[in-house]
Amino acid sequence: MAKPQTVYVCSECGGKSAKWQGQCPHCQAWNTLVETVERAADASRPGARHGAATAQFAGRGGLTAASGPVLLTAVQAEHHRHHPSGIDELDRVLGGGLVPGGVLLLGGDPGIGKSTLLLQVLAGLAEEFPTLYISGEESAAQVALRAQRLGLKDAPVRLMAETQLEVMLDALARGPGAGPPQGGASPLGGQRANASVGAPSYAVAVIDSIQTVYTEALSSAPGSVSQVRECAAQLTRAAKAGGITLVLVGHVTKEGALAGPRVLEHMVDTVLYFEGDTQSRYRLIRAIKNRFGAVNELGVFAMTEHGLKGVSNPSAIFLSTHAEPVPGTCVLATLEGTRPLLVEVQALVDSAAAPSPRRLSVGLDAARLAMLLAVLHRHAGVASGDQDVFVNAVGGVRITEPAADLAVLLAIQSSLRNRPLPRGLLAFGEVGLAGEIRPAPRGQERLHEAAKLGFSQAIIPAANAPKGAAARAFEGLTLHPVSRIDEALDVVRGLA
Repeated sequence: MAKPQTVYVCSECGGKSAKWQGQCPHCQAWNTLVETVERAADASRPGARHGAATAQFAGRGGLTAASGPVLLTAVQAEHHRHHPSGIDELDRVLGGGLVPGGVLLLGGDPGIGKSTLLLQVLAGLAEEFPTLYISGEESAAQVALRAQRLGLKDAPVRLMAETQLEVMLDALARGPGAGPPQGGASPLGGQRANASVGAPSYAVAVIDSIQTVYTEALSSAPGSVSQVRECAAQLTRAAKAGGITLVLVGHVTKEGALAGPRVLEHMVDTVLYFEGDTQSRYRLIRAIKNRFGAVNELGVFAMTEHGLKGVSNPSAIFLSTHAEPVPGTCVLATLEGTRPLLVEVQALVDSAAAPSPRRLSVGLDAARLAMLLAVLHRHAGVASGDQDVFVNAVGGVRITEPAADLAVLLAIQSSLRNRPLPRGLLAFGEVGLAGEIRPAPRGQERLHEAAKLGFSQAIIPAANAPKGAAARAFEGLTLHPVSRIDEALDVVRGLA
């Protein structure tokens, strides 16, 4: 038996050191070395034998270039075929659906709805493809209770409560015992990496969660850097070799980042984050990495007693309903990926009680807020140096694009003067340091969304103003193109 050895593993890059140091010698990160006890894999141990078999299986399937380097022009490009998951909002974020052999990492706060969403996906796919749910945090009875609560008790999802990696790999290798794949075809329609293996395979498998999985080849505790890295690597090889769509659920730290080594995010094909306040019924899913689609899409869900439901018109949940217009509010036409959203931006400007006024923003860039206040003072003559300024995006949405600048300044001006903006008014546009209003990408799609929801006035950058026949597409929506911030404030005064 190999002798256990104490090493220090970096939680950021996974690099190993023989002794503890304040700075990782591999990635130069500070205070990231964690003490780990591990031993080299023994060939007589079940985990080592299975790991070697998995590596051989992957090599025969073409995952390693055993034949040596070849010309790029001689390699046939493979088209990744997406299969719908059955939930439109999730498919939007994934770029069309699930990909055979793709590995997906889903992170989020506890209780946000990760397990609920994945159980719904498996239940919908189980009618057509064999699916497997491996739970390392809950017993089979607890998962069945959740399925009963969601109305999915009769779904033919195969369930296993297990935390040992070797048992999971054996279950994935054996398959469901019966199924459609023949001659190397993946259940979801793709091509399996090892076409010589004709055993039935699962189409989709969920590991909930990767931090609970351990391998007997390592003596460190489950959830340690070495365990997470090794278990994720072996599961990824098995999924790609068998053409299985694998979903790994990941824990998050108190800072909101995925727990474990950063290399975990590099291993997988897609990384999704589940966001939202657990006290609110709305949830957001964002992709921060996607090898099979765009990474700027947003999926919106509502938590109901029967599980998560996609929200087809998310603009409605980000707009507050006021009986009468109130000061300090302005509707912003923003863009999340290919989806236009209307979000209400709220501002509160009040006399500062302390010598240093506060500048606080929720859902918007705090550093950009200070810059916008300086632009408002210099180029529009509106001073707020002795005022506390608070800005908030309604609904818990996070806005990162600079096209929100104009709406933020109009909301601040409205709160400062204690005069509401006209009913049915929206705005978008980037504000430069010289006071100019810069155009926003895909402005016509933003205007189409505003017209669809019944808005009547829009203050937009002059460069985004539609011309010719395109202008007639927005009947009922009066457009006010502006080039500078002082022009925008003059338009608001004229509409008041």
